[in-house]
Amino acid sequence: MGESLPLLEIATLAVGACLAGAMNAIAGGGTIITFPLLIAFGMPAIQANATSTVALTVGIFGSVYGYRQNLPAAKPWMKLFGPVSLVGGLFGAWLLTVTSEKFFNDLVPFLILFATVLFLLGNVLNRLAGFDALEMTTHSAKRFTAAAAQFAVAVYGGYFGAGIGILMLASFALIGLKNIHEMNAIKTVLGGLINVVAAVYLVWAGLVQWPEAIVMMIGSTIGYYGGAALTQKISQAQVRLLIAGIGLALSAVFFWRQFC
Repeated sequence: MGESLPLLEIATLAVGACLAGAMNAIAGGGTIITFPLLIAFGMPAIQANATSTVALTVGIFGSVYGYRQNLPAAKPWMKLFGPVSLVGGLFGAWLLTVTSEKFFNDLVPFLILFATVLFLLGNVLNRLAGFDALEMTTHSAKRFTAAAAQFAVAVYGGYFGAGIGILMLASFALIGLKNIHEMNAIKTVLGGLINVVAAVYLVWAGLVQWPEAIVMMIGSTIGYYGGAALTQKISQAQVRLLIAGIGLALSAVFFWRQFC
């Protein structure tokens, strides 16, 4: 890639990153926009994945600011999920540099579909399992289960990341969290940790194309803030339907992309 980008490419990447940032603030899946866009403009897949990760990571700060009123709810969970998110994100980024993408990419549509169904049934499964959010702070077995699930999500996020928000929201529903705005705030902070550590590793590995990344950073920051503000102006039921719709659409796109 050259140092100077054509105007059409700049405009397309900026708009695409803005939409991706809004999607990530609402539920996740913004990578499904940025990753194919970079490939469409001729970037190799591994570099496109790394560039997309770095661009969307910077924009997360816009979403964090948008969720600032709900951030206090995220603090109690950071001690439990923060360390495993950092380690998992780093491990996932390392996997990207040493393994083939094909096998993992074949799993992506199944993971996203599973996470969406899990999210939709989260409250029902939570009641059947007898989980309660407050118990997670004292019950060691349930703490371990919740931390292990978040570690798996973090590995996936560090490796590719599309649908990571859906996966986290699903796991939060299973452990007893119910307020969707607070869940989104926790998801945003943890997603930021995962993406930051993955982005640092990918930058260190020399996989990021900076002209494209900078353009998309600006667009994604605007989108993250707008998406975070939007979700808090509509009802929790509407947000849940929107999240489910995004999840189902993402899984359909990835099934088509991988197998059709």
